Amino acid sequence: MLAMFNLAFIALIEAEEHKGGLLDVNPGLIFWTVITFLILLFILKKVAWKPIIGALDERENFIKDSMQRAEAAKNEAERLLEENKANLARAEEDAQKVIAQGREFAEKLKAQILSESKTEAQKMIENASAEIKRKNVEAFESLKAEVAMIAVQAAEKILRENLDKEKQNNLVNKFIDELPKN
Repeated sequence: MLAMFNLAFIALIEAEEHKGGLLDVNPGLIFWTVITFLILLFILKKVAWKPIIGALDERENFIKDSMQRAEAAKNEAERLLEENKANLARAEEDAQKVIAQGREFAEKLKAQILSESKTEAQKMIENASAEIKRKNVEAFESLKAEVAMIAVQAAEKILRENLDKEKQNNLVNKFIDELPKN
């Protein structure tokens, strides 16, 4: 600062020697400009410098905090993304397990239904077969009873007819010839 005063003073002295035009250096003007500048600098230092530096520091801290929060948010987002990917993979795996279990259950159910239907069909066949046998036995018994009745009726008719003695003798002889000989 002292050097500036010296320069200003030297410029003032040299300016006194040269009185000139509009573009000439005026040492008095330089001196008062420097003094005004220094006073303004002093006032700014006392009054405005601290608030300006404080505002700049505050702005710097705000930017640092914002950067740190942004970095933390980015890290959290990446963590959540990885977690979501893992959850999605687990969900897909669970879905595949559920699908596999559903298929397995459907196959078991299908096998059970087929087995039950085969068993039921076999029972139906056995019941039908037993019913057919029973009906056959009934029909045979009915037929046998009818044949016996027809035979009795035929024998009755034959007996009712008058047989002559010769026919009776021939019939008895024939019957005796047919008997087994012991």
